[in-house]
Amino acid sequence: MNSDQQRSPNRRLPREEVRRRLLAEAARVFTEHGYADARIEDIAARAGFTKGAVYSNFGGKQELFGAILSDSAETEMAAIRDEIRDTDDLPTMIGRVASLVTRRIVEDGGRGHLGLEFAARAARDEHTRKVLTPMRRDQRKRAARSIAEVAEVVGVRPAIDLDQAALILHCLTNGLVNEHIADPGAVDAETVERALTNVLTFLLPLPPSDDPACSDRKT
Repeated sequence: MNSDQQRSPNRRLPREEVRRRLLAEAARVFTEHGYADARIEDIAARAGFTKGAVYSNFGGKQELFGAILSDSAETEMAAIRDEIRDTDDLPTMIGRVASLVTRRIVEDGGRGHLGLEFAARAARDEHTRKVLTPMRRDQRKRAARSIAEVAEVVGVRPAIDLDQAALILHCLTNGLVNEHIADPGAVDAETVERALTNVLTFLLPLPPSDDPACSDRKT
């Protein structure tokens, strides 16, 4: 890409394409160098733009990183929906979800480290926290809606309040990422998948055979 194209990325590319390219390269740069050492100008150059494109699309480094995390969470949620779309059998759903999330945790490719780094930074930096807090809240809301959708499809009642269930799943997933990074030998794929399966089974229990919900689902 020549210098004229770099100085005028929006002249030829739709805004969404500019954002997509910046996010893709930013994810690589952050993964390679870590949040603290990643530079806006390097991200922009690798995407073929000037750093002004980053500021005009995301506002700054914190917002760009937050967008990467949000994009990753949305991609995972979409993958989960695709994985369970063709079944209404609860144990099958739970098994597929646990397997998919496990793969994303153990084949993380460095994103887990970045999430930890960003969360640690948010504890000390108010600007970072203002980016992270609404993103985490949105992720928990999405999780609560997904739990409700699954419960409706299979005809079961969540064991606890949806917001509490979403919080537990959110914390469990983040915790498993942390523990797998710290001790991958003990917290391996099998252990991660078993933990996810156990918690999902608790949160979405099959009703007893004489429960009306069960009878309704079978008819």
